[in-house]
Amino acid sequence: MLTLYSYPDLFGVADNNGYGLKVYAFLKLAGVPFVHEHVFDASTAPRGQLPYVVDDGETIGDSETIIAHAIAKYGLGIDAALSAEQRRTNHFVTRMLDDLYWVMSYSRWKDERYYPAFRDGFIAQHPQINADGFEKAKAYNAQRYHYQGIGRYTPDQAYARGLADLQALAEIVPIAGFVHGAKPTSCDAGIYGFVANIHYFPIPTPLKAFVDAHANLVKHCEAIHAMVGRS
Repeated sequence: MLTLYSYPDLFGVADNNGYGLKVYAFLKLAGVPFVHEHVFDASTAPRGQLPYVVDDGETIGDSETIIAHAIAKYGLGIDAALSAEQRRTNHFVTRMLDDLYWVMSYSRWKDERYYPAFRDGFIAQHPQINADGFEKAKAYNAQRYHYQGIGRYTPDQAYARGLADLQALAEIVPIAGFVHGAKPTSCDAGIYGFVANIHYFPIPTPLKAFVDAHANLVKHCEAIHAMVGRS
C-alpha cells in the first residue's frame, strides 16, 4: 500500500502545508488507498522536502511527480476527460500556487503580527514541539525567504503578490461545481490544498480576509473538505 509522508495536521486540516494537503486530497478524490504518516522533520525526505510517498518500496518526492506516478500506476481516470486547454489551465494554476505558497508561508513565519498565533496554535495541537524548536524553524525559514526573494519584500508588497494570485483563482473557480465541471479533478485538489490552509486557519491575515470574502472560493474549499475529511 502507498504511504504518504507529510507535515502534521492543524486546525482541522489534514496537512498544514499546501503541497502535502494537495496530494492527500488528490489521493482521496481519486480513490487510492493509502496510509498517512505525519512528519515534523523533513531532513531525511527526498531533497529535504515534504510530501513524499513510498509505494511498493519506491520513494517518490514532489507533489506533481507523486500525482503523475499515481495516475500512471493505478490507471486513474480523474483527469482523463480533460481537454488540452484544460490541462494548460491546470499547469498555470499549479505554477501560480507555487507563488502563493511563499506568501502563505511568509504570513505564518515572517510577519510578526501573525507568527505568534500560528506558533501558539501549532504547539497547542502538537505539544511535542516546544517554543525553542519553533524559533529555530522560524530562523531557518527567514533564510529561505531571503534567498527566494519574498523575505526582501515589505508585508504589503508580499501580500499584494498573494492577493493577485487569489484574485486569479477567484476568477477561475465557479460558484457551483468544480474548475472543469461537475466532478473534481487534480486541479481542484491543488486549489484546496492551499485555500484550505488559509480558510480554516483562525489567523486573520489579508489572505484569509480575501478568501472568506469570496463565496465561490469558500464553497469550493468546503465541498472538497467534506469529500476528503482529515487524517
